[in-house]
Amino acid sequence: MLILSGFAASNYYNKVKLALLEKDVPFEEELVWIGEVDRSASPLGKVPYLRTEAGKLCESSAINEYIEAAYPQVPLLPADPFAAAKVRELTIYLELHLELVVRNLYPEAFFGGTVDDAVKERTERQLKKSLPAFAQLARFDTPFIAGDMFTMADCAAVTHLPILASATKIIYGRNLLAELVPDALPYLQRLAERPHVRRVNADRKANTEVMLKRYA
Repeated sequence: MLILSGFAASNYYNKVKLALLEKDVPFEEELVWIGEVDRSASPLGKVPYLRTEAGKLCESSAINEYIEAAYPQVPLLPADPFAAAKVRELTIYLELHLELVVRNLYPEAFFGGTVDDAVKERTERQLKKSLPAFAQLARFDTPFIAGDMFTMADCAAVTHLPILASATKIIYGRNLLAELVPDALPYLQRLAERPHVRRVNADRKANTEVMLKRYA
């Protein structure tokens, strides 16, 4: 049995959890907060990580690639090599040029801290470049973000984009996702109706409340 370790307030944890649910792979969840991480599984102390019969894995993209290869019955990558590469391209772009950038705002947006004005300005400038570029890569003219099938890119998009929208709304008073990628909103609303996305979102909300009380 696979064991997914971490906490459901984490968008990277939810990216893996959603992939497991969509692929109908049996797994158990192990609640592990930052500071309680098994460093033999995740040397930098990050979540999520996955315990398998073969050993332990960290880094959400590597975990999802393992799940895809080990449990191919419900694919989250197209069979065509170029189409599969486009899915990976979108996932990498989402995390490197959007989520990692907006993460600079999280301390003030979500955790009661402060972020230097220079960091806010730099983050806004970067997002104003990266979001329109993302709109060029995404397929908002199809049911899912990379085409006609639900893929790993959707697992990343539905867990990362709402946080970006919330953080920018709190910090700048403007939802930069809605402003610069308006087609992303109906996409997110549509996917929010999927049963597994609803479950992940409900678990995230409940766990976030626990986390905020824990670290208050």
